[in-house]
Amino acid sequence: MASLWTFILIGSVIYLFWLNRKVAEAASAHAKRQCEQLNVQLMSVACTKRRFGFLKSSKPGIKSEFSFEFSSDGENAYQGMLIMENEFLKSVVVPPHKI
Repeated sequence: MASLWTFILIGSVIYLFWLNRKVAEAASAHAKRQCEQLNVQLMSVACTKRRFGFLKSSKPGIKSEFSFEFSSDGENAYQGMLIMENEFLKSVVVPPHKI
């Protein structure tokens, strides 16, 4: 019986790691797409907040906030925010920046 719980625990950890990587890759793609739309250069993407819980659709998942840095002129850096549920983008916050 103990080996069954060990397999369940290991499987859960592997699944959560896989889901976490999927969310991070989706955030990177969303940040890249947002920077292309704004015609700015993407510098970095980082996760600032991550929570496991129930989403608005009443399903379990990951709620995440990612910050991304971008530059419009090559000298100044600005920081935007991506708010996601699993790999789906819910909202984007982009600060005022030079064009």
